[in-house]
Amino acid sequence: MTGSTTETGPATAPTVAVLGAGIMGAAMARSMLRSGLDVRVWNRTREKADALVADGARSTASPAEAVSGAGVVLTALRDGPTVLDALREAAPGLAPGAVLAQTATVGATATAELAGWARDHELVFVDAPVVGTRQPAETGELLILAAGPESARDRLAPVFDAIGRATTWVSDDGAGAAASRLKLVVNSWIAALTHATGETLALARGLGVDPAVFLDSVAGGPLDNGYLRAKAAAVLAGDYRPNFSVSNALKDARLIGEAAEGAGLRLDLAAAGAARFERLDRHGRGEDDMAASYLASFDPPGRDPFEHPAPDGGQR
Repeated sequence: MTGSTTETGPATAPTVAVLGAGIMGAAMARSMLRSGLDVRVWNRTREKADALVADGARSTASPAEAVSGAGVVLTALRDGPTVLDALREAAPGLAPGAVLAQTATVGATATAELAGWARDHELVFVDAPVVGTRQPAETGELLILAAGPESARDRLAPVFDAIGRATTWVSDDGAGAAASRLKLVVNSWIAALTHATGETLALARGLGVDPAVFLDSVAGGPLDNGYLRAKAAAVLAGDYRPNFSVSNALKDARLIGEAAEGAGLRLDLAAAGAARFERLDRHGRGEDDMAASYLASFDPPGRDPFEHPAPDGGQR
């Protein structure tokens, strides 16, 4: 099946169980609640699920409680093993025929394993990684990359309409990981832009060039883009509050490297970018936004020799 981007129409609203209430899971849950969906939430740290009660969610003590009676189970956890652990705990409450929409970036191998587990438990599996960070997640403007059977699409329409601006369906077989493979390609591009922005701004400062002059020089032309502007603004403000953390970006970089190796490819830029994230993670910057790639240009990594006030008035 060729890719198709759709904005879906009305459908019967399901009860949704959200497993994972981190930055992305919580934001998606809030978007669903604003759309009037019945949402149950579970998170390993219960306080994160409890924080959604004021928005109308039901906080649950276990994955099994969260999924009990849910027509859609949406997972928003860190990686494949974490998703599988949560699903195993959820198994006693799962109803045969429920749709499992897996939204995290877990790679093709883990996706196939999760699809097999879903099949064994009579669930309808949809590979549905999302493109976007905190802000689009909070406003319901994510792009959903999806692979799964036609039978699941109407049931997922109210959910995907709530959390995203559009859904790109790339296959009718979630087990083939077509959406997850596309997500790795997208994330490779995102990482390359992030590192290019960080290195360029570091070079400008190292050579005594005002970064603002560089940005003005490319403004409005073919070298300009919105992502450059967003990450440059974060770097120049010293604002590394996480939209997408270094540790998560490192996890994805490793998945990209594994996928490339499996395909017989040599991705030198991706490998160098992963090394930047690794240096930052080792020096305690793993929970910063991935824009902190800029800080990997300095020695020691993670310290900006051109320090400036942080948004809270401190120093970064």
